[in-house]
Formats: sequence, structure tokens, C-alpha cells
Amino acid sequence: MKTRGFEVVTTYTDKGIALPARKTGCSAGYDLAAAEDVLLAPNRVTLVPTGLKAYMQPDEYLGIHVRSGFSIRNLVSCVNDEGIIDADYYDNAENEGHIFVALINLSDKPVQIEKGTRIAQGIFYRYLTVDDDTAGVGAIRNGGMGSTGEG
Repeated sequence: MKTRGFEVVTTYTDKGIALPARKTGCSAGYDLAAAEDVLLAPNRVTLVPTGLKAYMQPDEYLGIHVRSGFSIRNLVSCVNDEGIIDADYYDNAENEGHIFVALINLSDKPVQIEKGTRIAQGIFYRYLTVDDDTAGVGAIRNGGMGSTGEG
């Protein structure tokens, strides 16, 4: 039985995508790399594909954080501070659970990201729910990114 981990999405199977790894025994995050070359335009948000999907337990999520060195060197940040990948995002019908990192270039210069550049790190978290929580009772995710609704 699989507990948690990463897989390559089907459309990137033969494109040399490496599965994320921690770099030291005390590293909390698994480094996520760009799956292709991407240009971050100045003062704009760009979705950077990773070619990956993540599976986990129902009471867990994957937090996506920009790597600090990459962020500081390039004046780049995650647009929503922390991306959240829910457990039911995995293998959804719309995009197979493909993880994109939403980066904003805060500088006035374009930032070129080469395929394989480690841009973010993913950290698995467990979360708690309130008494009598009924979210998800019988509900199934019907889409990919942003599919749980607006507002």
C-alpha cells in the first residue's frame, strides 16, 4: 500500500523528470524542479510545470514553498505564499493531478528558468478537522487546479 510520494504525470513520462528528493537527513522539503524551460516575465505570475503529481493520505496535504535561495537570488515568490495540494487532487480527471508552481517575478527583469532548476520544495502536512465536519461526505473532486470553487 502506498502512503505518500511522487509520480511523473503521463504527459511527461519520457521527458527525463526526476522524482523529488530531500537533500539531507534533516531537510523537511522534497525539491521540485521545473519540467521545462520557462521565462518569468517581470511583475507577472507564471505557472511553472513540474511534470509531477503527489499521492498522500486523506488527512494530509502537500505544501508548496519557493526555495529560499532561488527566491532571494531572483526576487521570485510563490504568488499565494504556500501552494496547497489536496489529497484528492491526485489523478483527478482534468489534469491527472499535475503540480504547477505559481511564481511571481517581483523584479523588473525577466527570469529564465531552465528545465531541472530546483524552484520549490514540497512538504507533506497532516491537518485536523472540526467536530461534525461533513465536507467530502460523498463528494468527489470534479476538476483540477482551483476546482473546489471560488470565494
